[in-house]
Amino acid sequence: MRRSLRQLAAVKPSRFLEAGSPTGLTGLFTHNAPRSTLLYLYSSTLEKLKAFPESSLYRQSTEALTKHRMAIVSAVEPEGYKAWAEKARQTIKEHPEVFNTAEGSVAHDEGRHVKEVIGGAQFVTSKPENGHDELLTEWDGEKDEGPQLEGSRTAAERKGQSEWSKERPGSDVKTVKWDPEPPLTSEQVSEIENKIGAGLIEEVIQVAEGELKLVDVLAKSKVWEDLEEKPVEGQWEYFKRSGVLQNP
Repeated sequence: MRRSLRQLAAVKPSRFLEAGSPTGLTGLFTHNAPRSTLLYLYSSTLEKLKAFPESSLYRQSTEALTKHRMAIVSAVEPEGYKAWAEKARQTIKEHPEVFNTAEGSVAHDEGRHVKEVIGGAQFVTSKPENGHDELLTEWDGEKDEGPQLEGSRTAAERKGQSEWSKERPGSDVKTVKWDPEPPLTSEQVSEIENKIGAGLIEEVIQVAEGELKLVDVLAKSKVWEDLEEKPVEGQWEYFKRSGVLQNP
């Protein structure tokens, strides 16, 4: 039913889903890279679950479900994936100064590409080059004086422009061209959705994000350890039958 809503929400059917287009569910839009996002989330969840004891029922059940869904997603490869993966590995190898730097470093591609190794697999998380959205930016009270005037400037204005250019050098920023993973076709997305059976792939991503946050919270709390304050006797026996019923 929900996949039908996505089709009805689209203006015209196409071979590929358009990122940001309506899915038919309020507030949920088509994801731009669902496959790589799910693999990253599932790998991160499995890595964090290693902090739990192997006897933990939560770890056992979550690992089983995560591995099952991860196998479904990884089995579906977009067209040209192998060529893209080989090119991506070569790019990382040729530019270690970019992909081995800490996130946020201005001197290395402005921190837009960060390499992470999770469970033996390499992931590159990328930030959009232009993340500014005027609709989401709160007005700071500054008056809009319109575009700057053209032509000659006074000595004071020229001095200010010179100082501004020195504050924002760009020659030391090393950049690389990073191509995104090839997109899945509409049929491939439907195949994943049908096999997982948990709604749209965007909903599956939301569930994976929530599970990753939950694992992190439970791991930090060490919920598998004994309580510091032991419960009093009979505290958890509200519905336990204390006697044996006898037929009248």
